Amino acid sequence: MNSDLRELYQEVILDHSKAPRNFRFPEGANREAEGNNPLCGDNLTVKLILDGDTIVDIGFQGSGCAISQAAASTMTEMVKGMNVEDINKIFANYHDVVMGEGQIDEDLLGKLAVFAGVAEFPMRVKCATLAWHTMQHAIANDGEIVTTE
Repeated sequence: MNSDLRELYQEVILDHSKAPRNFRFPEGANREAEGNNPLCGDNLTVKLILDGDTIVDIGFQGSGCAISQAAASTMTEMVKGMNVEDINKIFANYHDVVMGEGQIDEDLLGKLAVFAGVAEFPMRVKCATLAWHTMQHAIANDGEIVTTE
């Protein structure tokens, strides 16, 4: 990762972990899921309003490392107002990138591309993807608790 991207990665992580966006539950949420990453101590709940296949509003609450909080914060900013099919495309590229297995599609990921830096720290991949997996279970409304174990 080049130094400019590394610096941006650090800035985004710090900004979103200190002042997470959508750190609240939307009133009238009709979907929710809980997720935890026992290795890092990340715990969060994602609640959202799904209308048809569109996320009208989304929020999260919980605690954890800076990466998990920043990932949840940026995720909620990105997906609000999007349909599930487009969200799944974004998550597929995001997941590949943080795993170090894919090329960044900047048009698709936007500022989420800064999370490519997570690939340099394999133990942090679960931190960066927990919110996304939890959101998917909230959309499915399957009642399962998401765990990285």
